[in-house]
Amino acid sequence: WEVEKTNRSGVERCEGEKDKRSHCYASWRNSSGSIELVKKGCWLDDFNCYDRSVYVFCVLEGCCCCLSLSVIEPPPPAPVLLNLLVCSLLPVTMLSMALLLCFWMYRHRKPPYGHVDINEDPSASPPSPLLGLKPLQLLEVKARGRFGCVWKAQMMNDYVAVKIFPIQDKQSWQNERDMFSTPGMKHENLLRFIAAEKRGSNLETEFWLITEFHERGSLTDYLKGSVLSWTDLCHIAETMACGLAYLHEDMPRCKGEGPKPAIAHSACLADLSAVLGDLGLAVRFEPGKPPGDTHGQVGTWRYMAPEVLEGAINFQRDAFLRIDMYAVGLVLWELVSRCKAADGPVDEYMLPFEEEIGQHPSLEDLQDLVVHKKMRPAFKDCWLKHSGLAQLCETIEECWDHDAEARLSAGCVEERISQIRRLTSVTTSDCLLSTVTSLTNVDLPPKEPSI
Repeated sequence: WEVEKTNRSGVERCEGEKDKRSHCYASWRNSSGSIELVKKGCWLDDFNCYDRSVYVFCVLEGCCCCLSLSVIEPPPPAPVLLNLLVCSLLPVTMLSMALLLCFWMYRHRKPPYGHVDINEDPSASPPSPLLGLKPLQLLEVKARGRFGCVWKAQMMNDYVAVKIFPIQDKQSWQNERDMFSTPGMKHENLLRFIAAEKRGSNLETEFWLITEFHERGSLTDYLKGSVLSWTDLCHIAETMACGLAYLHEDMPRCKGEGPKPAIAHSACLADLSAVLGDLGLAVRFEPGKPPGDTHGQVGTWRYMAPEVLEGAINFQRDAFLRIDMYAVGLVLWELVSRCKAADGPVDEYMLPFEEEIGQHPSLEDLQDLVVHKKMRPAFKDCWLKHSGLAQLCETIEECWDHDAEARLSAGCVEERISQIRRLTSVTTSDCLLSTVTSLTNVDLPPKEPSI
């Protein structure tokens, strides 16, 4: 208004073509109460300003906008900038996705034909019966679990099992390796350890545990696809108890290897004999030494004893052995549930408590069922009508007793099953009839006063 000598509050007419609307604009700057006119003038036919009475006209890098005085909005982004942004980011995004895909494929690749070198990392591997280089080829994944996966592999002319732990589960690998390396861990009902080694480096590090391979797999897998005769049931149960009794036992000297401590502990099958493995959560008890790392409520909730579920564990040797015996009771129930000896149908395999609370119970579900309601898996009437199964059910009840101190020891369970087996004869391959001796008046081995 000073330059063009117009009145700040006056009127200036905008005239244009008759068929087009005319608009006027004025822009000003308010600096500490002093108003400075920046620009004013006319322009033609902008539909953004139709039917509006008050405007602010702004100039931003050659782009014009017409805005209400009461709301100041940024101008829309220029299409050129948007296209430039898309064109810039698209190649980067595609490249990143390709790199992530390559990394994922590399991590999940099948390791190539390689060698087991026990001397590769002396600090990470225990002494092993494997000497020198042995060719090892991974063949197929047999199982996956929380701490890694188990491969069937071929080493020379033999099949072996290779349990591969990722780097974040190194502690579990170390614990299981140390358990297998304990003096006296050679027993026909314990999984035979072959070697342990570290493979790879940095983030690609893997920890391998190599053991003998059992084609029948875990006991759970076998029971899902097979029913048991009375003879099979007794043999699996007895060998499982035998292995656990050996694991629980203190031995002062083991064939020149030094004393074997008691170990509180899953089962694999070889020719229907059970062998114990999966010692990643096992606890070793050496005389005069603390038990080391204990795991509280770590493991499979379904098989946890009541005292573990309620967090009332006594961290002593006998307490841990009794926790094992509660789980033995549940495993024996699983065996009985798949036995065809009783005069009745054999149902599909079910996990303990699956009928009551489903396949994926929460910790709270099991606390309510096992601790507060003191429930256990149910026995069928037809089981109790079979003399051998009835005696075995009594043994199961004494294994999963709510009172931990009242539970049987593994040695006592082994002896009871052996006696039940001797006193019961099989007349057919599928059905069991007690024809030689009735177990009704037979005294089974008593409970041991302490484990």
